[in-house]
Amino acid sequence: MLVLAKVALGLGATLAVTTAYVFHEGVIRVDVDEHRPGGSHVHFWVPATSVSAGMRLASLMPQRPLEQAAEQIKPHLPMLRMIAKELKKYPNAEFLDVTDEDQRVHIATADGKLRIDVVDNNQNVHLQVPVETLMDIADRFEDAARSARPEDWHARHVKHAVVFANE
Repeated sequence: MLVLAKVALGLGATLAVTTAYVFHEGVIRVDVDEHRPGGSHVHFWVPATSVSAGMRLASLMPQRPLEQAAEQIKPHLPMLRMIAKELKKYPNAEFLDVTDEDQRVHIATADGKLRIDVVDNNQNVHLQVPVETLMDIADRFEDAARSARPEDWHARHVKHAVVFANE
């Protein structure tokens, strides 16, 4: 019985530490509500750490989807990095609040999270992303863009071919 209690304590502690790590960056929250008959209502929360982990896993795939995406976003990476860096300086700020007769757009940071809210007569869209996650995304894309260069690919693969040929 004592062994069972120790195993349960060990599993409980492992679960607590794992949960704390997974949620340490916060949560990405997406809420979409369509105001029409049969309209969609999508609400999900994703640990922000899973985005970075997913991008790391995507870089290991043989099809190299992250490198392909990095090539497309490459011209915008400096701007993404600059925006993420500047947003960290303003953890609680309002950047945009536009309202007209049937629509409102609000962009702000609150508690270190970028919040984008769009509300109109047809739908409500709310997005909340930790600013730290934007930095991680920029880092992952920059890593992928560097490894997508042909000379890097050639050096990486030819080096391995030479090692195998010498063995």
